[in-house]
Amino acid sequence: MSPTSHLPSAIGSPITEDDIANYLANTPDFFERHAELLAAVQLTSPHSQRAVSLQERQATLLREKIRMLEQRIMDMIRNVNENMVLSDKLLYWARTLFLNTDVQALPQLIADELADQFSVPQVGIKVWGVAPQYASCEFATGVSDDAKSFATSLTEPFCGVNTGLEAINWLPEPQAAVSLAILPLRGLPDANGAHGGVAPAFGLLVLASPDAQRFASTMGTDFLARISELASAALSPLR
Repeated sequence: MSPTSHLPSAIGSPITEDDIANYLANTPDFFERHAELLAAVQLTSPHSQRAVSLQERQATLLREKIRMLEQRIMDMIRNVNENMVLSDKLLYWARTLFLNTDVQALPQLIADELADQFSVPQVGIKVWGVAPQYASCEFATGVSDDAKSFATSLTEPFCGVNTGLEAINWLPEPQAAVSLAILPLRGLPDANGAHGGVAPAFGLLVLASPDAQRFASTMGTDFLARISELASAALSPLR
């Protein structure tokens, strides 16, 4: 639109704010011809009722955006640091398992090391379908068919509040469990691709906390899935 472009006539069509906005948007050189208007514009400060110039208002908004970006960067750095700490703990936990030479003690070692490395108040574990020499061990007894079916039905770790699942009875203090993380233990899929390419579960790991938010239903389960996979691999000598 050229400098001679004009707004609608006040006689035939009243000028609206939209008309003014459209005019300015379509006349980018308007403020080049009237630069003094930018210096004269006064706006209300977002932090007080005093009037400020357009430049000061823009500078304030820019500083706020910078602060928000700085906060996001700090959050990202904090998350990276937390993930590095978790990764180190996971590696230490895995190393402890694979250095173990007492196969029969392995399930309890998995539970104890999880509780110690990741500060989990309670950890329980059960394994079934084990070799005959381990069938009478505590970790291989006291599991119903329903619990086994539930374990196989889990395609990923379950997190949420304690709803009275059988697995909480494997904990030292079931009454203190408020939130749970239940991790299925399973091997590789069988050659026939049973269960849609997912092998039946041969065990369950139960992590419990008195804190309702420790294992909230909205939390990500990728890290728990890695724990499940490593524990499953470590327990393979029992089967």
